[in-house]
Amino acid sequence: MVALSTCPDEPTAKAIAETLVKEGLAACVNRVPGVRSTYFWDGRLQDDAEILLIIKTAAARLEELTSRLAALHPYDVPETVALRVIGGNEAYLRWVREGVEKEGKSGE
Repeated sequence: MVALSTCPDEPTAKAIAETLVKEGLAACVNRVPGVRSTYFWDGRLQDDAEILLIIKTAAARLEELTSRLAALHPYDVPETVALRVIGGNEAYLRWVREGVEKEGKSGE
């Protein structure tokens, strides 16, 4: 499972990424700078620079990840969009699954 979210700046993106990985909700989070988002909010057209988070997780952890992301995020309505992975390098996919099977890695 790959989940996507955007953040307003690098410090926020870094903090969220580290928390999700430390808590075992994501095996890996890529932070992609330079994203421009165009959307309507509060009745006005917005155009903002954002950091895209590409979050690797397992379907079984998606609900918990979505809830935790909402709690950590500064936006009123943080983006969380999940994409099902239908294939790939099996060794990598196994690593992702194993990485999110254990809760809370910060003590290890």
